[in-house]
Amino acid sequence: MAFFATKEPRLLSLLLAIGFFVVAASAGNFYESFDITWGDGRANILENGQLLTCTLDKTSGSGFQSKKEYLFGKIDMKLKLVAGNSAGTVTAYYLSSKGATWDEIDFEFLGNLTGQPYTIHTNVFTGGKGDREMQFHLWFDPTADFHTYTVHWNPINIIFLVDGIPIRVFKNNEKHGVAFPKIQPMKIYSSLWEADDWATQGGRVKIDWSNAPFSASYRNFNDQSSCSRTSNSTWVSCDANNNSWMWTTLTPHQYGQMKWVQDDYMIYNYCTDYKRFPQGLPKECNKLE
Repeated sequence: MAFFATKEPRLLSLLLAIGFFVVAASAGNFYESFDITWGDGRANILENGQLLTCTLDKTSGSGFQSKKEYLFGKIDMKLKLVAGNSAGTVTAYYLSSKGATWDEIDFEFLGNLTGQPYTIHTNVFTGGKGDREMQFHLWFDPTADFHTYTVHWNPINIIFLVDGIPIRVFKNNEKHGVAFPKIQPMKIYSSLWEADDWATQGGRVKIDWSNAPFSASYRNFNDQSSCSRTSNSTWVSCDANNNSWMWTTLTPHQYGQMKWVQDDYMIYNYCTDYKRFPQGLPKECNKLE
């Protein structure tokens, strides 16, 4: 049994109490890693478990969830988004716990008219509270090929990456009174669904059902750098000393990459929305360390 070193003693106590286990990961095989949970046949696992597709038509969308729960991890998934006129569609890819005070880490891909850019919508929920949206366009066409979308979640920060390039960091600022997700286990969820009341240009552009069925595709799932469990009866902890990803933050080069993305491709940042927060921006917006 391998335990966390004294580098984070309070975290050690938490994880021992929760009892998480590093289970053998099976990167890329959707049969082993996920269950299709809804859609009545509109989601399918193909190519001997190497490809998963979700479709949306006028009757229903579709979705799936991970077999395992995670408490910290570097989670990679390759997605190819709905092509053509995807207005009104949302492809969601996120981690979430359950209950009224859930935690959640979100990627949502908001469709658009043919030739117009997708919007990547990101958010972090703690204790059932979100309102931490940042939105981006992309520097490539996400419908033409597969691209890797990563959530790197550890006790220090949550890093959102696209093809290995960081676009956003949510730091652990608990010492300043900012809640950070570190106790509740989360499953991975993904779905393709209709949200034309808000998804495209604030709901002004509606879904065109003549283009249905819409389809999104997934490959190369990788959770090998993660702490996870398959049942509540598992009581073995992670070994932080052998898991460098547990203590990863951005390098100066990565901060430069993130600045490029945020300068050139960010279209909304809740930390600059003074109209939304007339009583003052959230604490984490004040560059706390």
